[in-house]
Formats: sequence, structure tokens, C-alpha cells
Amino acid sequence: MRAPDFWHDDSLRSRLLAPVSAIYAWATARRLAESNPYRPAVPVICVGNIVAGGAGKTPVCLSLVERLRARGRHPHVLTRGYGGTEAGPRAVDPIRHDAARVGDEALLLADHAPTWVARWRPDGAMAAVAMGSDILVMDDGYQNPSIAKDLSLVVVDGGYGFGNGRVIPSGPCRETIAAGLARADAVVLMGEDTSGVVALLGDVPVLRARLVPGPEAASFKGRKVVAFAGIGRPAKFFDTVEACGGELISAHSFPDHHLYTRTDLAELAEEADTAGALLATTAKDAVRVPSDFRDVVSVLTVTLEWANPEALDVLLDRVDSRF
Repeated sequence: MRAPDFWHDDSLRSRLLAPVSAIYAWATARRLAESNPYRPAVPVICVGNIVAGGAGKTPVCLSLVERLRARGRHPHVLTRGYGGTEAGPRAVDPIRHDAARVGDEALLLADHAPTWVARWRPDGAMAAVAMGSDILVMDDGYQNPSIAKDLSLVVVDGGYGFGNGRVIPSGPCRETIAAGLARADAVVLMGEDTSGVVALLGDVPVLRARLVPGPEAASFKGRKVVAFAGIGRPAKFFDTVEACGGELISAHSFPDHHLYTRTDLAELAEEADTAGALLATTAKDAVRVPSDFRDVVSVLTVTLEWANPEALDVLLDRVDSRF
């Protein structure tokens, strides 16, 4: 889906939908309150968010996997496989599986750590533990009460924040901000806080981080670029292309998790070829590109950089102390 523009503003349309939002928020709160979550034999770190759409959860998960391995742990990643048909539990194989089956995020995660797709999270947790995991990193699922969490990190984009602060469908929030923050152990604030996020957090600890372009960014400098993205906020990618020195001559936004067709790519490739430009996208989009077009698409990767990694280590130490 593509987030409606009115989710960012407190418009008349947003206010008219407020009664429906109240029902949505009530239903979410009741589901969470009445849950009887499964407690795995190993700790669970949940990386989620309060708003619908991309905030940077997957890069946070990948960074956590690296840090946990450095601590001698054997992390497996647990994901729903959004956008795919696989119900699981299924160990993701990037060679055998595609985005249509397991989802784009699962493929990205599986390149870095054993990853399980499971619509019913407890099944995925049990499968991962049986295969040797001693800690689980759950990509999304903050509002999923089926499994107990030992550390909950809420990722917030500093530029978008909580949008207009209203609950779906009046705004982008999956639950009220107050209810979501009450369960958070910390907020991971991605990028500069230009939306006033910190002022809303109260006593919730803040871990600041930013996304850093990968080494291929050097090849964008001084080049014309036709960019396309089907992520939560495509404009972030387009801004990154320009920050790398690329001359953005065209930017194409697609719905989040869009499965690209050969027609999509043929049109984009023709545009780029005519302009003598790079055809570029994100790593998350690249796994949804038809295989016979991947050689003509430049992929701009990003990695997570923590402003204060020691603060994250304190939280990870607390998890270790419980097990």
C-alpha cells in the first residue's frame, strides 16, 4: 500500500475518520491485553514500530544480528514474510525462494542470518530453537501478542515521526502513541529529529542511529540517475541518491512491497538508457526485480551506524542477565 498524504496532517478527512480509528485502537488494545503469549526457551528481541510503513526496522535487525554474533550468540531472525504466500514455519533459502513466496524482507535478512518465515510466530520460534538458535530477533510484530518479548525496540523515522499522531485509518499509527511507548524498552530514532519525536517520548530511552550508504555510492557521484523504489517512504531513497552526488532526473514511486513486472522494468530501463543514466533502486526492491533485469539495475545499499552503541550494549546486557 501507499500511505495516504493526509496521514501526515491533521486534516478534515483525518478527523472524520476518528470514530473508526477509536474502534481500531480499542480492538488492538484489547487483543494485547487478553493475550497469553508463548514464552520461547531463548530470549526474543522485537524490532517494531508504531506507525505503518517503513521506518528502518530491517537495517536495525541486521545490525543487531552482527552485534549479537560479536557477543558469541547464535541469532536467528523471525519474520512474518509480509508480501509472500508462505505461511511457514519455513527456513528461508535465498536461492530457492523468491519475494512472491517469502517476502522481500525475509530474503534480505536470510543473506545475513538464518531466517524463519512464520505467520504464527510461536511455530517459527520453536523451529529456530530446534535448529540451534540461542536468541531470536523478531522483525516487526510489535503489536503481535502471540510471543513474549524480552527486549522491544521501537524504530521511528526522525523525519516522519508518528505522522499526524492518529490511529489507522485517520493516521499511520497501529495503536495510540501512548500505548505503544508504554511497552517499549527503547526507541531507535533514525536520522535527525525534524518532526519533534523526542518531545513525545517522555522517559523512554532513545538510541540514535542513521543509515549510511554502502561503498557503491561512489559510482553515483556525477551520474544521471533514474531511481525507483517501492518501500514505505520512497522519498528517503531519492534523497539518498542525491546526497551521494547523483543527478536525479526521474524518481518513480511504487507501493510498498510491489512485485515488479517485466513491463515495469522494461519501461524503466528504456528511460534510463535513453537518458544515459543509471537505473537504481534499493536492496529491498532489488529482490523483487525479475531476475533477467537485475544486471541492468544498480543497487544502493545502506548500513546502520549507531551514535552511541554502548547504550545498546547496556540493553543487550540486560537480556543476557535474564538467561
